[in-house]
Parts: sequence; C-alpha cells; structure tokens
Amino acid sequence: MNTKEYLVNYYSNYDEEGRLLSKHGMVEYITTMKYIEKYLKPGMRIMEIGAGTGRYSHALAGKGYRVDAVELVEHNIGIFKSKIREGEPVTITPGNAMDLSAFASNTYDITLLLGPMYHLFTTEDKLQALSEAIRVTKKGGIVFAAYCMGDASVLSYGFIRGQIHNIIEKCMINTETFDTFSHPWDLFELHRKEDIDALRQQFPVTQLHFIASDGYTNHMRETVDQMDDATYALFLKYHLATCERQDMIGYSHHTLDIFQKE
Repeated sequence: MNTKEYLVNYYSNYDEEGRLLSKHGMVEYITTMKYIEKYLKPGMRIMEIGAGTGRYSHALAGKGYRVDAVELVEHNIGIFKSKIREGEPVTITPGNAMDLSAFASNTYDITLLLGPMYHLFTTEDKLQALSEAIRVTKKGGIVFAAYCMGDASVLSYGFIRGQIHNIIEKCMINTETFDTFSHPWDLFELHRKEDIDALRQQFPVTQLHFIASDGYTNHMRETVDQMDDATYALFLKYHLATCERQDMIGYSHHTLDIFQKE
C-alpha cells in the first residue's frame, strides 16, 4: 500500500472525533484553540489543511470566520460535510497538503496544518507541505503546524505499555540516542524539536511560539479522564501555564509550531 492507502484504512476505522472529545483529547483541542484565538481578528480568512472531520474548521466557522478546508481522506470528508450547518461559511475540498494549486498565493490570514505533518515521512515531503501552507498565507499571516513527538512515544508506548523491545526489533529506534524512525506503514512520523526547527528554518518566517499541545496528558490519560470537573479545570490551568516551557516540550505527544510569514 502507498501512504494514502494506509491513512485511508486507518482513519476509516478510527474515531478521531471521539478522541478530541474525551477529557484527555480536549487538552490538545483547548490549547490549540487558545493560541488560534490569540491571533484572530474580525474578517480574517482561514485555511485548514488536513482538516479531518472538521473539529477546528466548524468551531471557527461557527464564530463567523470564513474557512476553506482541505482533506485527503474521503471518510473524513463525509463526516465533515454532514456537520455543515445552513449558511455556515465553510468549504471542504478533497486534496493533498503537498499540492494546494487550487488555492491562490497570499490569500489566508491564518493557515492551520494540524495533521499532515504527522503522516509525511521524507524531508522533501515535509518541506513541500510547509512551502504550500506558507505560500497560501498572506504576508504577516500566521501558520500553525502540528507534530508528533518521538520521546513521548518512546516513554508511553515503549516503556509504559511494554512495547520497547518490539520497537527495537522493528528497527524503529536507535538504542544509543533513542532517535525514532518511522515508515508509511507505521502511520505516524515522530520528531524532536531540533528536527522541527530545521524544517522551519528553511523558510522566511518568524517563530512566535513552540508549545506542548497536550504536555504530559497522554502519559496519564486514564487519570485525566477520571478527574472531576474541578480537578480537570485545575489540571488545564496547570497545563496552559506550562505548555511553553521548553524544558517540558519533549514529554508532549503533540507540539504546535506557530510562526509568521515575513
């Protein structure tokens, strides 16, 4: 199978919407929305590349912003379309993050790339996706690029869930440096902060924030899901107070690189 076929098979059988609605999944969503809202101004146009089932696109369109979404997986597009309300200022177009030729350059005030970088496995493909996202963004516009992190997966999936020897046997990890290696059949590409910095530095952009979207949440997801409302609110307050601390970034399963087009 090629990369698209692996993704179609995965997302056709995975409840992405349900993940974001669980207490532990909501941490990533709440954090990302907080930073998007930091830069929103009336009349802005937004593009979401790799929109999935539309959790962010519909939330932003519901606030009155015009949103154009692109999604690769037909299953996700179907769910996205089923949630469009009459008069909602949102469009959804089948497409690939590496080819946004259907969209004009310098068009969007905010561009969201919240999923594609999870599933691109070569430097060439990653740079192409970033290039396209930056191209369609206006000068002075803001790009939000999300990544999956390697060390969090080594700790959580490898050691906590007891899969570390299986990972080693599959040659997915360097047992000296603990760098990780992924392939399309692994579904998720994993990064360290220096990898992400190296990608961004190829473009004329200025970094604004680098945040731990879910921090330590996924290492303690069962605990988070069982919290009462008061404790959960306190946990969210703690997370939001610490999510930009660079000494804690590597423990997060997801990170968000936020930068401005020069």
